Amino acid sequence: MPVELNHTIVMARDKKASADFMATVLGLEVGPPYGPFLPVQTGNGVTLDFMDAGDGPITSQHYAFLVTEEEFDEIFARIREAGITYYADPGHRQEGRINRNDGGRGLYFEDPDRHNLEIITRPYGSGG
Repeated sequence: MPVELNHTIVMARDKKASADFMATVLGLEVGPPYGPFLPVQTGNGVTLDFMDAGDGPITSQHYAFLVTEEEFDEIFARIREAGITYYADPGHRQEGRINRNDGGRGLYFEDPDRHNLEIITRPYGSGG
């Protein structure tokens, strides 16, 4: 069996708010709680398990999602409709722009806990 990513833990100040944000923006669903986790599963079966961080600091993480051109349009529309600031680059210097890396489209935005989220329509290095 090849190695596959099954799940990852996403630390949050409010796991419900963060899971709801991610699911709403990406067009996914929040699953039923599992222990201390609130899961959001992607189309390829990877689960983002949101967990309350308590009072400790939250280290910003990066989560990139490969989406179709149609999904990009739908997600981008939800981002703009919600007034979420987006960027063409991971360092957030190109505000209000998207990138066209590898012949696709991509953008970055933050969740409520400042995790750096990305949607792309082509994997990096795929040409174009």
